[in-house]
Amino acid sequence: MKTGIETVCALNGGEAGKAFAHLKELGYDCCDLQTFVNTETEWFSAPDRETRWRQVGEAARRAGIEISQIHGPWRFPPQDETEEDRAERFEKMSISLEGAQAVGAPCMAIHNIMPFGCAGDPEPERFMDMNREYFGRLLQKARSCGVALALENMPFLNLRLSTPRQVLDFVKEFDDPFFKVCLDTGHAAVFGLSAGDSVRLIGKDMLACLHVHDNDGQHDRHWTPYRGVVDWEDFSRALCEIGFEGSVSLETNVPARVPEEIRPAWEKALAATARHIAGKR
Repeated sequence: MKTGIETVCALNGGEAGKAFAHLKELGYDCCDLQTFVNTETEWFSAPDRETRWRQVGEAARRAGIEISQIHGPWRFPPQDETEEDRAERFEKMSISLEGAQAVGAPCMAIHNIMPFGCAGDPEPERFMDMNREYFGRLLQKARSCGVALALENMPFLNLRLSTPRQVLDFVKEFDDPFFKVCLDTGHAAVFGLSAGDSVRLIGKDMLACLHVHDNDGQHDRHWTPYRGVVDWEDFSRALCEIGFEGSVSLETNVPARVPEEIRPAWEKALAATARHIAGKR
């Protein structure tokens, strides 16, 4: 297995190259490019964005870093209530798929639409029908770009399409090689679900990518592994059991308040943690 970590970088080949080179120095193989999450940036607005996307991808390859996944647009609280909201998000999702293709990422992690917010779905059939229609259309764009959609399990206790089982069953309805699952270990932990058993449930063929982080079993805290409740040894075993060949991609990082003089030690320890989980011992 490979190892990776979330990163946000400038839409500039030179600056991005330095960021990717730093990840390589730490021992990572991959990165989860999360710059497409925020749609109010030059990643979306620059008139020459397609050229600059390609330059960022080339900078990663020169540094020896694979962009194993990107994260699609996401706003919290969700803004999916109106047709206009959903149309705007669809447009940004489509642009992000083009961006994923340009930087060389094989998949885009994405959240389901939440027209009633994240607290629940008072109209369950309408909720599911809206998501079926939305993803049916988005899959057409994904196929044209050659980028798989990876639907992520969520940490919202009263919302459908939150548990790994719910997400897997929904994705299987489409029976499409460009629609798979992103397993978020921290989100599963909020439901009291085993990360290892979630891996075994989803299986190699349907597991496109991972978001790896820990929490207290109550809230989505994005802690580093081994700080919270996740059984990381079982998770590692499960990945080996199914023959997962992707990246153990951390969706956590060194806290911003860590002093600069000790930050390098924290960064090295986090990279070593990812290697341990990936079985690179």
